[in-house]
Amino acid sequence: MRSSSNFRLSFDCTCNHSHFRNLDRRNALVCTVCGGILTSCAPADEVKLTSIHCYREMESATISKEDCNKEKPDGEVVRLQRKIGLVPAVSFIIGTVVGSGIFIAPKGVLMNSGSVGLSLLVWALCGVLSLFGALCYAELGTSFTKSGGHYTYLLETLGPLPAFLRLWVEFLFIRPAVASYVSLAFGRYVVEPFFAPCPAPMALIRLVSLLGLTFVVAVNCWSVSMASRTQVTLTFIKMFALVLIIIPGCIALGKGKTENFQNGFEVDLLTLDRLPLAFYNGLYAYGGWFYLNFVTEEVINPNRNIPLAIICSMVTVTVFYVLVNVAYYTMMTPAELLLSEAVAVTFANRTLQGLASVIPILVALSCLGALNGGFFAVSRMLFVGARDGHWPPIFSMIHIRRHTPLPAVLFLYPLVVLMLMTGDIYQLINFASFPRWFFIALTTLGMLIHRYRFPLHPRPFKVSWIIAITFTLVCFFIVGLSLYSDPWSTGISCALTLTGVPVYYLTVYRYRLPHRWRRIFNYCSKQLQILLEVVQQEVQTY
Repeated sequence: MRSSSNFRLSFDCTCNHSHFRNLDRRNALVCTVCGGILTSCAPADEVKLTSIHCYREMESATISKEDCNKEKPDGEVVRLQRKIGLVPAVSFIIGTVVGSGIFIAPKGVLMNSGSVGLSLLVWALCGVLSLFGALCYAELGTSFTKSGGHYTYLLETLGPLPAFLRLWVEFLFIRPAVASYVSLAFGRYVVEPFFAPCPAPMALIRLVSLLGLTFVVAVNCWSVSMASRTQVTLTFIKMFALVLIIIPGCIALGKGKTENFQNGFEVDLLTLDRLPLAFYNGLYAYGGWFYLNFVTEEVINPNRNIPLAIICSMVTVTVFYVLVNVAYYTMMTPAELLLSEAVAVTFANRTLQGLASVIPILVALSCLGALNGGFFAVSRMLFVGARDGHWPPIFSMIHIRRHTPLPAVLFLYPLVVLMLMTGDIYQLINFASFPRWFFIALTTLGMLIHRYRFPLHPRPFKVSWIIAITFTLVCFFIVGLSLYSDPWSTGISCALTLTGVPVYYLTVYRYRLPHRWRRIFNYCSKQLQILLEVVQQEVQTY
């Protein structure tokens, strides 16, 4: 390649910027603002170029990449902003973990454990196991300071194919199924009190669920600060709901109401094949402890705040969960709890006469908080995957003023709406359980392998070998349990996961899309970029 003062560079770009970087996969230069590909090459420090803005030729100019942002105040540079401190981080984890699970799952834990005492032990052990997993992710989050969670850690430790498959299954069926399930729980708890004791119309439940989902998407599109404040507010509301359950139960227990705890470890109904299912139900209620790692690039001082937030939040959730179950068993017999479809509502009707109508609303808001946290986190996973070349580049762009990953958030919305309106959500939840735990197991296994292969890699926070190995073995045990208890659903989820292999080979590994398809795809991407007012980050945030 020749380089001279009058060297003109064709820049297939939808913006007027000259920020660019090498793309190893295509051996080209790409504008980091809009993703436009440089069709010729020149020195990256200083080039003579002809920019095209909305396909109109601009003046030739010499621009140094070091000078691109020097005139901009830090708040105006287009990038993800670090706005999540310790309190919002704790609220983020608690608000995502405490969803509908604690208000529904006690029935499944009791049914499969066979006794009150064992069910309480299961709840405590599930909290400890979740804390172990969260500590492993704290090490990963401080070792690799990129957002993206599972995807990023699999990419760094085991390579691109497992990372792409995790990204693939997340948006193929895991996230639509989970978000639809939580949205329906929100709609059900809002609508059903108005129709009790008659069943509520399913169409109305879906409509209210859709309204809640739309609210969450709008908040996440509008502002990172607004999404963070919403999460903090909803977290305080759901903790207030748990306190409303705990206080009357503890008062009654203090007055000697302990008959339901007599013979608490009676195991006549216990069978070995059902006890793991009790842990399965309990771990579902603790799900979400890993979501803070999806937004690492937006956490202030992540090396300090990620481990602190994880420890504080998981200890708090575990204590509250055990106390809530103690309150349930104090005021309700095991038989009554097993007959209840919504344990928290049954508890409120029995003990909180004046506030019985408030509990369903608080539970609904709890579901809304879990939905908000999930959307906030998973959109960053898609954002990072696109930034690393594993998803279309449009999804690695952020809004020029609001600094939110707008395309990534909006991509999730129609998937969840489609599932909410037409899909068999409960069947997909069964499909989603296997790949979720399988990839968590792979992630922690990758952490152990990386620690062995690269012992000098900086690790500001380091978890004990015993904790990491124990959690990894438990995860693989859960995967094996899925194969044993429901081989049909597990087989289907395996098949759905493996559909990502040819997609990876064609679109990432070999990049062999037909030229006409690429032209159509690039045109659509440019039009979406103009419509949504989004660009690539102007500075690196990890």
